[in-house]
Amino acid sequence: MTDAASALAPDVRVLPRQRPEAARINIVGLTRSQLQAALIAAGTPEKQARMRVGQVWQWVYHWGLRDFAAMSNLAKDYRALLAQHFEIVLPEVVTRQLSDDGTRKYLVRVAGGHEVEVVYIPEEDRGTLCISSQVGCTLSCTFCHTGTQMLVRNLTAGEIVGQVMLARDDLGEWPERGAPKDETRLISNVVLMGMGEPLYNFENVRDAMKVVMDNEGIALGRRRITLSTSGVVPEIARTATEIGCLLAVSFHATTDEVRDTLVPINRKWNIATLLDALRAYPGLSNSERITFEYVMLEGVNDSKEDAYRLVALLQGIPAKVNLIPFNEWPGAPFKRSSGNRIHAFADIIHNAGYASPIRTPRGEDIMAACGQLKSATERGRRSRAEIAAEAGQEPPPRVARRPDAPDLH
Repeated sequence: MTDAASALAPDVRVLPRQRPEAARINIVGLTRSQLQAALIAAGTPEKQARMRVGQVWQWVYHWGLRDFAAMSNLAKDYRALLAQHFEIVLPEVVTRQLSDDGTRKYLVRVAGGHEVEVVYIPEEDRGTLCISSQVGCTLSCTFCHTGTQMLVRNLTAGEIVGQVMLARDDLGEWPERGAPKDETRLISNVVLMGMGEPLYNFENVRDAMKVVMDNEGIALGRRRITLSTSGVVPEIARTATEIGCLLAVSFHATTDEVRDTLVPINRKWNIATLLDALRAYPGLSNSERITFEYVMLEGVNDSKEDAYRLVALLQGIPAKVNLIPFNEWPGAPFKRSSGNRIHAFADIIHNAGYASPIRTPRGEDIMAACGQLKSATERGRRSRAEIAAEAGQEPPPRVARRPDAPDLH
């Protein structure tokens, strides 16, 4: 070793190893108990922890605040402690589209660069936010655009709550400090009907809804939240007991033969098994009915016989049936049932004693309508066959339209 090298070597050997700074914990999505445990772990005295949870909770979820330094009822040194250990981070809004009918669609980026879509639907008496629970979907329902995308991962509770918060940001819905109290809610209802199957991400969905329903924060009542499932039977009862929200079922067919193709999860839990679970749903009553979602597909599931079969299947279940005109998307293998056929179908259901509203398509011009959501929006013009080929899969089978299927009059 040369003298110069010898002179340098000791300095090289004793250089301290750089330790990465511990990642800060995102408060968004933590339940009260989780937040309390995290505050204690960060140095909050246990006797103060419950009070601190309440203070931080109100700043984040009632006022929509993102800066610890502005939490004025906390001591300055405690605000510094929070900033050292925690952060308040929402998913990133990549694009925002506004439909001619006032519907807003957000393309939202979450951790890992993945994207989901969120839709806000304003109506005269309510404002409904449709949120996603997964990046992509594992169910491959053949009428659903999201089903053309493979499941990437579950969303975290924070990413689910964050969708509600970013929509409130965009709508300017957070209350102003010092202003008179205003009970007007632009987001009065939340539906878990976006991308993904919520019951395949049960724990994160449950924790997120606990945050959204908490009375000292966003404060949406449990009956203002509807969870839609394609029929994950083992988790259905848990929805009532651990979340308590309203339940909707993506039903769409009256025979196992047709539902096996439209909603492939039916091959695992068929119609009879699903209906048995729904009849046993805790708390089921006429005031808390199960909503059956039924997309109207020309010549596939919209016959007079289908309508009467559906009435028979619903026996013993307090229910209403939402009839959804099929919202077409590029490469879709189905067509929307005619208006005459949809109304005649609705009349049969209604005359049997069940509410049968026909959903008005919203946001079709920006691909924000039911069944049209897809995170990889740049792939929206591709056919199902092209998407399947890219994934190295066979395209899903088409459901044949019945020959000579007459209109219902």
